[in-house]
Amino acid sequence: MEVDLYSTDWTHSAESSCLPLIDETSALGTQAPKDRLIAVLDQVELRVERLRRDTVRIEEEKDSLLSTLDSIKHSELLTDISECDKDDITRYADRILARALTVEVAVRTDRDQQQEEALHQVNMYIDQLVMSVHEDAVVAHARCQTYMNACTSQPDPGSGTDKNFESAILGCTLDDQKRVKKRLQGLLEYFAKLNVTTYS
Repeated sequence: MEVDLYSTDWTHSAESSCLPLIDETSALGTQAPKDRLIAVLDQVELRVERLRRDTVRIEEEKDSLLSTLDSIKHSELLTDISECDKDDITRYADRILARALTVEVAVRTDRDQQQEEALHQVNMYIDQLVMSVHEDAVVAHARCQTYMNACTSQPDPGSGTDKNFESAILGCTLDDQKRVKKRLQGLLEYFAKLNVTTYS
């Protein structure tokens, strides 16, 4: 059994990231069959982890694009243009949004019942936060920072930590904690674009 890990047309681009080709009809060589099979599985495991990392990166890119489209659709710049131009911008953004939503990527994380409940609670907190942005961006920003403080060992000294959110996030898997932290970081960057930086 031969494993062709680096064929002549191999590149590191996403387009050519195919799994190793396995030829089971070839000789086993000097290694014992079990050792050869384990070597193949080791390589496949590395590729699976790389696939998961790439998929998470694509998920984050999609979230970033959706956030940008949302900020455009609610931009104050829309108040400075005519209704006709505003309609053009809105239709353009909606068309891109529809295309973006045709892309579905997901990395499933194994969770027990308590971890599922904890993640559901965390998502509920963040969804409520997102819904409150357009009502009072300053308050929403302050709350977002307290959520972020719950996810880091070096919290922002200028704001506190939401203990309820902290309790929920600690019940999540490590993968979920990392995703939530990145999601909150994206929200804080969104607030920065809105020039919402202080709570009064």
